[in-house]
Amino acid sequence: MIFNFIKRFSCSFDWLLFGALFFISVAGILTMNSFTDDSGLFLKQTIWFTISVLALFSASLVDWRFLRRSSSIVFLFVISCVILLFLFIAGSIFKGAQSWFDFGAFAFQPVDFAKIVLILLLSKYFSRRHIEIANVRHILTSGFYAFIIFILVFLQPDFGSAIIIFCIWLAMVLFSGISKKHLLIVFLTGLIAFGGLWFFVFKDYQKQRIISFINPLTDIRGAGYNAYQSTIAVGSGEIWGKGVGLGSQSKLKFLPEYETDFIFAAFSEEWGFVGVLVMFSLYGIVFWRIIYISKRGATNFETFYGLGLCAMFFTHFVIHVGMNVGLLPVTGITMPFMSYGGSHMLAEFLGIGILMGQYSYARAMHKEDAKNEIIGIV
Repeated sequence: MIFNFIKRFSCSFDWLLFGALFFISVAGILTMNSFTDDSGLFLKQTIWFTISVLALFSASLVDWRFLRRSSSIVFLFVISCVILLFLFIAGSIFKGAQSWFDFGAFAFQPVDFAKIVLILLLSKYFSRRHIEIANVRHILTSGFYAFIIFILVFLQPDFGSAIIIFCIWLAMVLFSGISKKHLLIVFLTGLIAFGGLWFFVFKDYQKQRIISFINPLTDIRGAGYNAYQSTIAVGSGEIWGKGVGLGSQSKLKFLPEYETDFIFAAFSEEWGFVGVLVMFSLYGIVFWRIIYISKRGATNFETFYGLGLCAMFFTHFVIHVGMNVGLLPVTGITMPFMSYGGSHMLAEFLGIGILMGQYSYARAMHKEDAKNEIIGIV
């Protein structure tokens, strides 16, 4: 019995996806370990990585079909909103954002799990309305659900996570096949509203803050200092990199937050262009396998979930790399599976575990359908 279970599990588990995630996470752990004099970050992240892997394997064994029920999704959504609201009462302020619960031995950031819940909610919503999806009210209704979480996060203020939440909603709206004309009207309305604020409401100092945020390199001694140091670190890695532990920008503390917001820059300085190509290839495998699994989902719900999950990781990846090379504003967005932090790593691996669990019962259903077709039942 145990042998059959292991065999069935091995066949339904995507080992290629797990292998890519494993090497990405190990690269992140090694990078943050080489730039610190003590082993605190290395040890903590290793522990969180172990817990996250266990969560992935455990979640892959669960039959997640109960998430198709509206009651389950609504419950998770309400709980997520309540927890985010509770942050304003009992949350700890870190770097100006009240987005953490501090338990002493560890801190917990609930927005990482709220992103997964939002993907599940939108997957449920769009999977039931794919026939009538051209109706503009589905943009507004789905946008309202996303806006609730968006505003709770934005007010912390955690602008980086708010951007990710918006991008998740936008990607899943596009995946649903909704009318592009209606979506364009919504965006034009938003642009007109922003234009009105810019010309008639914002003060000069507020405009300057927005300009510095969009293009931080215009103020390298102030708001753009971090972005400037990051671009130096990326470029100094050249082709082969400086070697593990030899990155001067991080070693000499010129590059701030090298273990979180700028871990890509720290990695690039050590491993160079060749290392970056390998890392990008690993992320390419992750995105490919997630899309591959989502396309083989048992229902539209599983397909939407996989695509939404891929959109979340891809947005994190693009924005993190973009701000590390000076092309995008610095928003404090982590590199998926690589940056330091237990909350986001646990949520990311749990999200993959849910996808693996869905893949497991989808394969079983497809095999049963094929068997029934052969014997003439269907």
